[in-house]
Amino acid sequence: MLHYVTTNPGKLREARQYLGDETITDYDYDYTEIQHASLEPIAAAGAREAYREVGEPVVVDDSGLFLDAFDGFPGPYSAYVEDTLGVETVWELAQTVEDRSAAFRCVMAYCDGGAVDDPTGPGRVDDGELPVRLFVGDVAGTIVAPRGDGGFGYDPIFEHDGSTFAERSSEAKNELSHRGRALASFAEWHDRQ
Repeated sequence: MLHYVTTNPGKLREARQYLGDETITDYDYDYTEIQHASLEPIAAAGAREAYREVGEPVVVDDSGLFLDAFDGFPGPYSAYVEDTLGVETVWELAQTVEDRSAAFRCVMAYCDGGAVDDPTGPGRVDDGELPVRLFVGDVAGTIVAPRGDGGFGYDPIFEHDGSTFAERSSEAKNELSHRGRALASFAEWHDRQ
């Protein structure tokens, strides 16, 4: 059994769409999120801590909204910025620049205590600690005025192909979202193991 370690029920629903109810179970654990300018080390550290807590294979993810005009801000600090400043403030900040291009990015980290097959394969991080395999998903878009009632987080201000993520059904959003892309990559790899 694979444990998706998260306190976010929306992430778990999306993961089940890719991995199936019989493959994945939730594990409500709030692992320590290290501070780093990149998502990869944050996800890897979270997966290692979660594995030590659970004692069985785990997957965690870290994601963020990266605004091109602001050198990727809020990026790995997206949750903190959303909680303290709010999505509306990020929209107000984006209005001050001409280039409103952005990307959602998700890094999914898998840890099974070291028994990961294919020790030299892509996405493997083995830096002397428990080895972790990383899967990345990105989706490009534009920051726009808030629209839509669905989704969560920055979905109302992130437009991709003419609609914000908040204007799409959960299924439609998940098919093209950053987390969906990382999950699809992970599911493909996991099915081969």
